[in-house]
Amino acid sequence: MNNNSTDAIKGDILVVDDHLENVNLLFTMLSEHGYEVRQVINGRQALQTAQYDPPDLILLDILMPEMDGYEICRKLKACPETQQIPVIFLSALDDVWDKVKAFDIGGVDYITKPFDVPEVLARVEHQLTIVRQQRQLTEQNIRLQQEIQERQIIQQQLQQLNQELLRSNTDLEQFNFIVSHDLRQPLTSINANAQLLAIKSHRFLDEDSKQCVTRILEGTNHMDQLLRDLFAYARLGGTDTSKFQPTDCNLALNQALDNLYQAIEKSQAIINHDPLPTIRADRVQLVTLFQNILSNAIKYCREEVPQVNVSVRQTDTEYLFTIQDNGIGIEPESLKTIFKLFQRLHSLQDYPGSGIGLAICKKIVECHGGRIWADSLPNVGSKFYFTIPQYK
Repeated sequence: MNNNSTDAIKGDILVVDDHLENVNLLFTMLSEHGYEVRQVINGRQALQTAQYDPPDLILLDILMPEMDGYEICRKLKACPETQQIPVIFLSALDDVWDKVKAFDIGGVDYITKPFDVPEVLARVEHQLTIVRQQRQLTEQNIRLQQEIQERQIIQQQLQQLNQELLRSNTDLEQFNFIVSHDLRQPLTSINANAQLLAIKSHRFLDEDSKQCVTRILEGTNHMDQLLRDLFAYARLGGTDTSKFQPTDCNLALNQALDNLYQAIEKSQAIINHDPLPTIRADRVQLVTLFQNILSNAIKYCREEVPQVNVSVRQTDTEYLFTIQDNGIGIEPESLKTIFKLFQRLHSLQDYPGSGIGLAICKKIVECHGGRIWADSLPNVGSKFYFTIPQYK
């Protein structure tokens, strides 16, 4: 279409006719109705103009000297640059065979002379409407192809990321094996030899030496616990939620309490809980979640007997669990960091631990699609909250 056209122009039309009176009539009629009109008087000019600046529509007279309209149309349809331009034939010939020939060589319509203005306008607008629709379809197809290509690129990138993730997971598994075996084995040997030293040489060691052996045992035990907690934390990243099963939270809590039996007996802790729901979860992880929070509630206690209450509230979309204790509490400025890896608020001598337990809790809850947070008052106690979505 002519580059000088504006949004107000309804279409760019090329009129090809050697009779100037016909050209002038069509020019005036079409221009008054908002079309941009160009005119030429022979086939050579028509072909050159159409190839240089293709119009939206061509009105083509049949009876012209040197090259008639049929030959012009054949050449237009044989050229890639012009073959898609619709051609309406104009002619005083009204024989049916003339019309059939016009359609056979690629014409889209046929108007007989003398012109009827409403008919010409209607046929022109009809063809230009088809042109606009075809152009819109072409643009939509181009956009669709671009979207398909973009999606293919994204899919390729995802495949590459998946391959990299697979390699990373393989590396992580190898690292976990080293952590769980190659690193823990020397610690076990050191611990065992320190115990033998303490037993066999107890009579010959002075108090300083005995304290050294005790510190060795405590250090190796702490390091072993740290490595086991790191191993557990690393394994949480690959949780497959499709394998979650209906899990009775009462049974999971009871298992956690059984695992904490010695700590509960030693501290005489009182643990109460509401009837708990059945949720879709990884049972082992749910036990770990309860166990880690309860273990902290028992460990970080004041002089009075630890008291812990586990409750739950159901909303439209999730279960909100609350675990409340009467322990030493947490300073407000520390609440934002307690779920980070290796965050310790107290010395190892005062409260032993790896500093990974709450980070594991956070990862477990997030693997289940929930959230975890805490409220606390120093010397009053803490409330730990976590949510688990309902699966219908």
